[in-house]
Amino acid sequence: MNKEEQILRTEYSEIMQKSYIDYAMSVIIARALPDVRDGLKPVQRRTLYDMNELGIRYDRPYRKCARIVGDTMGKYHPHGDTSIYEALVVMAQDFKKGLPLVDGHGNFGSIEGDGAAAMRYTEARLAKVTQEAFLSDLDKDVVDFVPNFDETEKEPSVLPVRIPNLLVNGSDGIAVGMATSIPPHNLGEVIDGVKAYMDNNQITTRELMHYIKGPDFPTGGIVINKDELEQIYETGQGKIKLRGRVSVEKVKGGRERLVISEIPYTMIGANIGKFLNDVYSLVETKKTTDIVDISNQSSKEGIRIVLELKKNADIEQLTNMLYKKTRLEDSFGVNMLAVANGRPETLGLKGIIEYFLDFQFEIATRKYRNLLSKELEKKEIQEGLMKACDVIDLIIEILRGSQNLKQAKSCLVDGITEGIRFKTKASEKAASKLRFTEKQASAILEMRLYKLIGLEIAALEQEHEKTLKNIASYEDILENHSSMSRVIKKELDQIKKAYAVPRKTTIENAKAAVYEEKKFEEMEVVFLMDRFGYCKCIDPQTYERNREAAESENKYVFRCMNTDRIAVFTHTGRLHLIKASDVPLGRFRDKGLPADNLCNYDSSGERMIYVDALSHVISSKLLFASKNGYLKVVSGEEFDVSKRTIAATKLMENDIMTGIFPLNGEKNIVLQTKNGVFIRFLTEEIPEKKKGAIGVRSIRLADQDSVEHLWLLTNPSEESIQYNDKTIPATRIKLSKRDTKGTKLRL
Repeated sequence: MNKEEQILRTEYSEIMQKSYIDYAMSVIIARALPDVRDGLKPVQRRTLYDMNELGIRYDRPYRKCARIVGDTMGKYHPHGDTSIYEALVVMAQDFKKGLPLVDGHGNFGSIEGDGAAAMRYTEARLAKVTQEAFLSDLDKDVVDFVPNFDETEKEPSVLPVRIPNLLVNGSDGIAVGMATSIPPHNLGEVIDGVKAYMDNNQITTRELMHYIKGPDFPTGGIVINKDELEQIYETGQGKIKLRGRVSVEKVKGGRERLVISEIPYTMIGANIGKFLNDVYSLVETKKTTDIVDISNQSSKEGIRIVLELKKNADIEQLTNMLYKKTRLEDSFGVNMLAVANGRPETLGLKGIIEYFLDFQFEIATRKYRNLLSKELEKKEIQEGLMKACDVIDLIIEILRGSQNLKQAKSCLVDGITEGIRFKTKASEKAASKLRFTEKQASAILEMRLYKLIGLEIAALEQEHEKTLKNIASYEDILENHSSMSRVIKKELDQIKKAYAVPRKTTIENAKAAVYEEKKFEEMEVVFLMDRFGYCKCIDPQTYERNREAAESENKYVFRCMNTDRIAVFTHTGRLHLIKASDVPLGRFRDKGLPADNLCNYDSSGERMIYVDALSHVISSKLLFASKNGYLKVVSGEEFDVSKRTIAATKLMENDIMTGIFPLNGEKNIVLQTKNGVFIRFLTEEIPEKKKGAIGVRSIRLADQDSVEHLWLLTNPSEESIQYNDKTIPATRIKLSKRDTKGTKLRL
C-alpha cells in the first residue's frame, strides 16, 4: 500500500444518508422548483438565455427547436433533451401559460392532450414580452453570472425579470419530499397588487385581494370558493374549486342543448377525453336519459363541447350531475413553494410580492449604478473634448512637434514638454500647464478633425447637458427610495399597457351542486346470454311473451334480482362476477353487451362453461369435473366473495375444466371419454372439498384419453344418454366403483 493512500472507515448508513440528502437538494434547488425572483426553473431560465444568446429574438426568423435544445444541453443544462424540449413546449402553450414566453411555430400540442411534434419539425423564437421584460437588462450587470457545469461558459443565476412571473404564469413541479403547485394569475391585476404593496408594505392579504381577485386560468372557468381564497393566499396552501362554464342554447323543435365553452384548468389534456367517456358512461348506465347526443366541436377558436338534450330535460339536475359525476367540477391543489434565498419556502401572496420587490430594487440599484458609471465616464470625456476645442491650436502644435504618441499623451496628461518642438516659448509654457485625464487624452488623440466644425461643437455641448441631466437623474434614483419606486412603477405600467389582457376566470361563491341519485329500485329480471357472450336483462313480462324465442336463441336464461351478481365460471378454473345492475336492462331484441365489457373475462383466452345467478350458486352444491377426470363437490357458499375475479378451483398441470354442474339429489354420475369409454358410479362417492382442492380421480384414463361428457342421473333405470347420435339406456352402463377403468360400449 502506498503511504499516500488512506482507508477511511465510516458508517454505511451515514454515507447513504448524506448522498441522498445531496441528491434531494440537487433536485429541489437545481431542477424541480422555481426561483421566487424570476419564477423560472433552471431549465426554463437556461433555455430562454440560450435563445437570447443565439439571437433568436421576437423580430427575427424562427429557428429549429432541435438547435435550441442541443445548444442548451451542450452549454448549460446537462440533462436529457426531453426535459429541455418539454419545458420549451410548455412555455409556448397559451392554454397552459397565462403569458407565453416562447413564440412557437408548428405543432406544439393541443389542449386536448395531443403531444407536440418532434423537435426536428418545430421552430421557435422568443416572445416579445420575454425579450423586453425578462432579458433586456442582462447587459447592464444587474444579475450575477456563474460558471456552467463544465466551467467553459457563464450563465445568469437568475434572469432580471421585471414582472412577478411566479404569480403570472404559476408553476408546478415534483421534487424529493415536496412539490409545488402555483396557479396562474392575471398580469394587470398582479401589477396593480405589486404597486399597492409598494405604496403600503403593511397591506393585508385581504386588501391585496382587492387588486388580485384570485387565479386567472388560461382556460377560463369559474372559481366557486371565493371566501376560501384569502386563507389560501395567506398560508400558500389550500384547494381552489373550479367549474367549467356551461350555457344553454335553444334549438329547433323546442329542444335545448348544453354547451361547455370553458373547462377547469385541471381538465387540460387527456382529461377532456375522460370527461367525454364519463358522460357516455352516465348515458349507458341510465344515470341520465336526458342526453341524446354528445359531440366535441372544439377548434382553434376555443372549447365547445355540446350535449344535445331531449325535450323537456331537467337542465338544472343534469348540470349538477355533471358537476358531481365528472371532472367538470374539480379541485386545484395550491402549494406555493419556491426557492427563496437558496432554500425551499412556502410563501403566501404577500411573501411572493415582497421577495419580488426586493429583487426589483436590487436589480434597479445595480442597473442605475452601472448607467451612472457610464454617464460619469462620458461626462469626463465630453469635458475633455470641450476643453480641447478651446486650445485646439496648442494641441495641434503639440502633435506636430511630438516624435511619438506616448510623448504627446504625456504632455496632455502631465504637461511634460521635453523633446517636443514648439513654435514659441509661450506655447511651450501653455503646454506645460495642461492637465487632461488619461481618458480625456485618449479621446483627444482619437478625435477626428470634422469634430471641430461649429455644429459638431454645439452638438457636443448639447450632449454634455443631456449627460449632466442623466447623472442628476440616476443619482436621485440611487439616493432616494421614492424615486426608484417611481421608476419601477413606471416600468410595470408600461408592461401592463403593452401585455395585460382581460380576466378569463370568474371568481364567485357558488352553491354546492346538489344532485340526488334516483333510488335504486329492486326488481326481478330475467338474465339472457347468447352463445357469443352478449348478455342483457329483460323484465319477466317481456320474457313470458317471448319465452320460446328467448330459450332457443340464448345459452343461459334464468331469473334473478337486479341486486344480485352473475357468476361466470370458465374452463381455466376462474370465476368472474358481474353486477346484475351493470347488465343493460332493455328490450328483448336489444343486442346487449359482451361479458368482456362487464368483468375481467377474456373471450380470447377463456371459455365459459357455467353461468348462473350468484344467489343460486350460493344456495347449492356444485360438482366440478376436469378433462383429466378429477371430480369434487364444492359448497356454493365458498363463492360468496367481494372480489370481481377469483380462482374457483385448483387444477393439475395441463388440465382444464370440462363442466360445472349444480347437484339436485342426483344418485348416479356417468362419464364418457374421448375414446368412447364409459363409467357409472354413485354420486356419494365424490367427497365435498374446498374450492382450493384438486379433487379425486373419477376414472383411470388410457394414454391420450380425456373426459369429454358428464351426466347426472336421478333415476338411472328410467333415463338414457346420447352418444354418437344414438340413445343409450343408462342401465346398459354397468354400475361400478369410482377410479376404475370403465367400459367401452359396443354400439
